[in-house]
Amino acid sequence: MWTLLRTSTLRLPISVIIMVSASVNGSSTDKRQRKLELPVEVNTSLSVPVDTKAVFDCPPIPLTSVVVTTWQIILRDKLSCTRAYRRDRNETKEGNCTDKRITWASRPDENLALQIDPVATTHDGFYMCQMVTPDANFHHGYHLQVLVPPEVTLLQSKNGTAVCRAAAGKPAAQISWTPEGDCVTEREHWANGTVTIQSTCRWEDHPLSNVSCSVSHVTGNKSLSLELSLGLIIRGFPASSLLVIFYVKFALFLVIVVIVAFIYFQRINGCRKAL
Repeated sequence: MWTLLRTSTLRLPISVIIMVSASVNGSSTDKRQRKLELPVEVNTSLSVPVDTKAVFDCPPIPLTSVVVTTWQIILRDKLSCTRAYRRDRNETKEGNCTDKRITWASRPDENLALQIDPVATTHDGFYMCQMVTPDANFHHGYHLQVLVPPEVTLLQSKNGTAVCRAAAGKPAAQISWTPEGDCVTEREHWANGTVTIQSTCRWEDHPLSNVSCSVSHVTGNKSLSLELSLGLIIRGFPASSLLVIFYVKFALFLVIVVIVAFIYFQRINGCRKAL
């Protein structure tokens, strides 16, 4: 199997779909026959974390056998970009290539790989290496999806609910709760392809001391817990209501103390005047 991506640069789970469209009608030597039996076209689907370096390899054809190599890059909402190298003239050309982060990985006369450094969400697209040799033409295409880990937060809101938010993830994250509650989930799509998921939950029927929010994403899972000193919902009352009741009772206690002290001092003063 061909080497699809340099493991020293980026280790990624790769699913490969091989489409063989070459047939062998005979050859003059065993070496020529082995070349023609290689897959002529290979497509690879892969996912790359944002802000990393990615390197894409061409088919493993000896450089001395390659006449022309062309990288075709098709990105979302942009013109197709091409980078080409002609070996006999040691000459490179490019067309409509404005992204300076997409370059040859090295000198084309030594290495025909393409690199992106660093990877951004705008690099979602299709990258194909086309190699022309005297024996046949070979193609290796990469369907690239850029992954963005979401920013996860868990907060207690004023109205007695808990809010778990997985902001700007790509693809969208999934949120679950422990224990399960009465939840409402909202989704917001952004122009760069990321998605924010927000889940708001309440637990009206159970006294709780803490709740946990679990966020599942292809870049990694994350779990956050919220400690509730008075309980998020206790016997149907939100924590904010309990705080109000506490402060009212404390204020009444202070008023009673002041009144008792006033009466006490009045009696003492009355006794002194009688003497």
